[in-house]
Amino acid sequence: MAATTTVDLGGHQVDVPSGGFFDRYRMRPDLDAIAADPRVPGVDFFRTQPKTHVDTPIGPTWTPNFYYAISTARLTMLAPTSAIRRRLPEPLDPLEVAPGLGLVSTMFFRYDVCDIDFYTEVATAIAVKPARHGGLGPIDLVAALKNDHLHAYVLSLPVNTAIAQLRGKEGYGFPKWVTPIDVEIDDARVTSRVTNDAGGTDLTLSAPTPAQKVSPSGARVSSLTSYTRIDGDWHATLSQTNVLAAGTTRLPRGVQLTLGEGRLSDDLRSLKPIRTIQFDVMTRGQLALHLPAPTSL
Repeated sequence: MAATTTVDLGGHQVDVPSGGFFDRYRMRPDLDAIAADPRVPGVDFFRTQPKTHVDTPIGPTWTPNFYYAISTARLTMLAPTSAIRRRLPEPLDPLEVAPGLGLVSTMFFRYDVCDIDFYTEVATAIAVKPARHGGLGPIDLVAALKNDHLHAYVLSLPVNTAIAQLRGKEGYGFPKWVTPIDVEIDDARVTSRVTNDAGGTDLTLSAPTPAQKVSPSGARVSSLTSYTRIDGDWHATLSQTNVLAAGTTRLPRGVQLTLGEGRLSDDLRSLKPIRTIQFDVMTRGQLALHLPAPTSL
């Protein structure tokens, strides 16, 4: 078993890998040293986003959180707006592609190198209209499907490390818990398995990877705004993805998404998805995750 170091985050004790990125840098990394890591495709994206020191519910920290080498996959599905509204707190409003039809997704994340060390997570989420948005126009829908700037409300977000769970739940307001999660993403295939509390299967995915298009660093940066409640008040969390290699399949074939027993699958079932309309996979990318900011809905 790998050695760990116990750290204090706002009165919470968590174990992190000894000598890992969090143990060494405590969220204030040496970008020159990180650039020398063979797993990291470069750090130019992060040099444009200087960190700031802030107080949070988990103690003082530096933001944004940097993810230097990541891969992701997202299944986007049609679902009845009636089912979506039953799970969506007011005043959030579903993003609709047609009257009575909204968008939901299951997302898979593998963070190979980041400020809080390696971890994986999987999400069930609902696409929503931007806060204070007066209506839905064609531009909103196109932007959402292209993932240029998606807005979402997350129903469930299990992770596989204690520090990711603590920071995500206490610092960001996300519905996170710790469970074993396997996520493998390469140029050929995407596979994942999420374990439930009893050691059985919550959810699995197996699918061929769409053909990947390579982009220079900084040429394609997409954004996601997620809405959460922290101490009863609404907050918006911005994440910015530096896409380095990604591809999309519309009306994908060969996708095997299997729902088992567990919170992740239960949340997806409750949305009554009709069919998968898009499969997005990024085999190489980077991410800057900002701390939540108070917002008015």
